[in-house]
Amino acid sequence: MTRRLALAAVLVLLASGCATRSSYRRLQTDVQTVRGEVTDLRRAQETLARDLARATTESRALTARAAELSAALKEGAAEVARLRARVEAAEAEAREAKAQAQAAAKTAPPVAPPAAPPPAMQRPREPVPRAESAGQTYKAALATFRSREHGQAVLDFLDFIAKYPKHPLVANAQYWIGEAYYVQRDYRQALAEFQKVLELAPTSAKAADALLKIGYAHRALRDERRARQNWQRVVGDFPKSEAAVKARALLR
Repeated sequence: MTRRLALAAVLVLLASGCATRSSYRRLQTDVQTVRGEVTDLRRAQETLARDLARATTESRALTARAAELSAALKEGAAEVARLRARVEAAEAEAREAKAQAQAAAKTAPPVAPPAAPPPAMQRPREPVPRAESAGQTYKAALATFRSREHGQAVLDFLDFIAKYPKHPLVANAQYWIGEAYYVQRDYRQALAEFQKVLELAPTSAKAADALLKIGYAHRALRDERRARQNWQRVVGDFPKSEAAVKARALLR
């Protein structure tokens, strides 16, 4: 700035005719200096423009990479949820098989072998067609579910409940109806079906499993508050159940 003022002063002197030879030389030096400064400034501006363009490109690349990572994270979370549902279904099936065996052992009365008639009175017996039992109907419906024919499995379990409304496995059948809708991601219908388990057998082990899955369905519907409420209910009402162990982990 001082050099520019000096240059302006020299120009004024030249205009007035009072400038000396030394003043003129100093003016030339100052002009060359100013030209150099202008050149340096122009180069600095070009460098700054290149740096800004490079930074803009890098910023766009980072934004695109962040979007890719976000999409990958969401897909990973969805895959974890699907694997968790499959693991839970497998665990529930194992418990189901155990409960079914225990129920069959309790309900099946001991059958004494019939006394054989004397040889002279024996007659050939005609084969009598056997009706399908409740246990066979239930097993067939469960096999349909395991083969991932979920729509048909729902119909089969509904048929079982209609035929044997007082059977000990009715609550289990209702649970699998809810599970069929859950694995198909029809979470609202799954909520309604799992709620029926609580109405059929509010104190059973299947009620604890149903409450746990109700929480999962609420979380899938982005209602975290209701999900936690149901998991807290599992811990409070069924503290020693396997569902309570999972609920505690989810609440943590």
